[in-house]
Amino acid sequence: MMHTFGVGFSLSFSLILAIGAQNAFVLRQGIRQEHVFITCITCALSDALLIAAGVAGFGALAEAVPWLETVMRYGGAAFLFWYGLRNFIAAWKGGEALETGGQVRASIKGVLTTVLMLTFLNPHVYLDTVVLLGSISAQYGDKLVFALGAMLASFVFFFLLGYGARYLSPLFSKPMSWRVLDVIVGLTMWAIALKLVL
Repeated sequence: MMHTFGVGFSLSFSLILAIGAQNAFVLRQGIRQEHVFITCITCALSDALLIAAGVAGFGALAEAVPWLETVMRYGGAAFLFWYGLRNFIAAWKGGEALETGGQVRASIKGVLTTVLMLTFLNPHVYLDTVVLLGSISAQYGDKLVFALGAMLASFVFFFLLGYGARYLSPLFSKPMSWRVLDVIVGLTMWAIALKLVL
């Protein structure tokens, strides 16, 4: 039982670890110390929902409806291109620095919308959580234990990333650091979008 839990945890953690659109946004929110809890809990709960769907057999539906993957792929690529462009524009304009007072905060609604779009419009999320974890869980007798391990990995990772990012705050008191981060995030988004299209 503990072995199955550990496999679910370690596999899920390793899949999330790669830098992607969702992780880049969580990192940014953590550095800004802006709506960190709602960002982390939304990412973790979304992953948990997708992992549950995968373990319950939703991966078979994705295989049964072949056009679904194409729609998700191009829709996700378009969104990632747009989000990357926003980061490049922010880098071009510059002027952002981390300040403890007087900082204009994004609305919770805006943050939630962005998190949900970065999560559910990214086909890689479905491939990792629904298809890959779902198919691997079938190899274990207790799929529920496997799923719980995988879900816990999401919670641990996103909260470590979101709240750990605050230690980078002194670095991001300089506007140039934000410009560099925006360029890196923009390039990451465009690289993922290009990979999806190709």
